[in-house]
Amino acid sequence: MLGALRALLDRAGKATSIPFRVRFAAGGEYCNSEQPPAFTLIFNTARAERRAALFGHFGILEAYFDGEADIEGSLAKALAAGMEGGADQPTVPVKLLNRWHELLHRNASRTQAQKNAEFHYALGPEFYKLWLDDPYMFYTCAYWKDGTRTLEEAQHNKAEHVARKICLKPGEEVVDVGSGFGGFLLYAAEQYGAKVTAINTTGSQAEHARKQVESRRLGAAVQMHGDFRDAGRQFDKVASIGCLEHAGRDQLGEVIRAHASYLKKGGIGLLHFIGHVGRMDTDFFIRKYIFPGGWIPSLADVIVEMEKCGLEVLDVENLRRHYALTLDHWAERFDRNWEKARALDPRRFDERFRRIWRVYLYGCAEMFRSLTGRTHLFQIVFSKGNVSMTGYPMTRDFLYEPEPAYQEKRSSGRAA
Repeated sequence: MLGALRALLDRAGKATSIPFRVRFAAGGEYCNSEQPPAFTLIFNTARAERRAALFGHFGILEAYFDGEADIEGSLAKALAAGMEGGADQPTVPVKLLNRWHELLHRNASRTQAQKNAEFHYALGPEFYKLWLDDPYMFYTCAYWKDGTRTLEEAQHNKAEHVARKICLKPGEEVVDVGSGFGGFLLYAAEQYGAKVTAINTTGSQAEHARKQVESRRLGAAVQMHGDFRDAGRQFDKVASIGCLEHAGRDQLGEVIRAHASYLKKGGIGLLHFIGHVGRMDTDFFIRKYIFPGGWIPSLADVIVEMEKCGLEVLDVENLRRHYALTLDHWAERFDRNWEKARALDPRRFDERFRRIWRVYLYGCAEMFRSLTGRTHLFQIVFSKGNVSMTGYPMTRDFLYEPEPAYQEKRSSGRAA
C-alpha cells in the first residue's frame, strides 16, 4: 500500500513546479526537489497513508480533516501542487462513491433540493457576514475591473456589470433567480428603481433579504422563499447569479426552461454560473462536504438547452480569473475572522469545519487560477426570441460608458 502512495507522490512531484516534502508515519521522507519546500504533508498514522493510497487526493483531504494528516506551510501551494501534478484526478473508488452520492442527493425532488440548499446556506447570515462583502453579501464571483482595490468595490462592480448587461431601466420588473442574501435585489431596487422579485430556496437567506428590504424601505422589492422552478408569471428582465450550478445533472433542462418561462417575449436575461469546458464530473469533495446535489454543467450543454427554449445567446463572457481573486479575498477574511466565527457556535464551527472550509476556499481559488483547468465562470446574456435592431445595443460599448444613457441613479434612502 505504501508503494502505491509513493508512486502517487512521485508522479505528482515530477509534474509540479512547486517544491514539497512528505513525512511518513513510520519515519522517512519524500522530497520532489532540493529547494526549500513550500509545504510539508505529514502523515500521522498508517491509516492516513492507506486512505491516500486507495482514494488519492480525496483520501489525503479526509485524513487532513480528521487530524490523521497535517499540512505545514502554505495550504494554497499544497492544493495548487496537487492540481498541477495531476493528483486531483479521482481514483476508481472515488468515481463510484461520487456517482452514488449524486444519485442519493439529486435535485429532482423539491424536498431534497431544499435540503441540499440548507446543508450549505443555512449556516446562517452571521457566519457569512464575517467574510463576504458589506452590505450586499454576494456569495458569487466579483468583477475586478482596473483600479479595483477591495472586495466591496469588486462586488459593486459585479452588480453594475449585470445591470448594464440586461439594460436594466427604472420601473422594469426583474426577477432575481436564486438571489442569495439579496445583494442584486437591493442593488437593482436602490440604484435603478427596478421592481424586483427575488426567489430563494433557503429560508435563512430569504429572511435576511426580507429584513434588508424592510429596513431600506424598498416597497417595490419582494423576497420570496420557494423553488426557483415555479415561474408563476413573466418579467421584463431575468438575473440569475450563481443559481445554475445547483440544478443537478438531470435538472439542467428543467431549470433553464424555468428561466425562459420567467421572461417576456423580447426580454433580456443573464445567466452567471460556474461551468466546465467539456463534460466532467463535479469533484467528490465539493459534493460531499460543500454542495450536495450540485453539478457543474458544461458551457456547451447550457447553450444547447437555451436553444431548445427559444433563447438567443447575445453575449458570453468568461470571468474565471476574477473568481480566483474573489476567492483569495474570501479566504483571507475567513482566516482573519475565524475566532469570531468559532464563537458563534463552537460545536459547529470546530477545527474540522475550519480545515474543510479552508480547503474549499483556497482550493477553489487555485482551481480558477490554474492555467490548465477546465472550470470557468461564465456570464451569458440572452433574449427570448431574436432581438430587434433596437432591442439590444449593437456593440459592447454601452457596458463601459461612465453613465449609460438608460441608467437613472437613485439614492439609497429612497423607496422604489
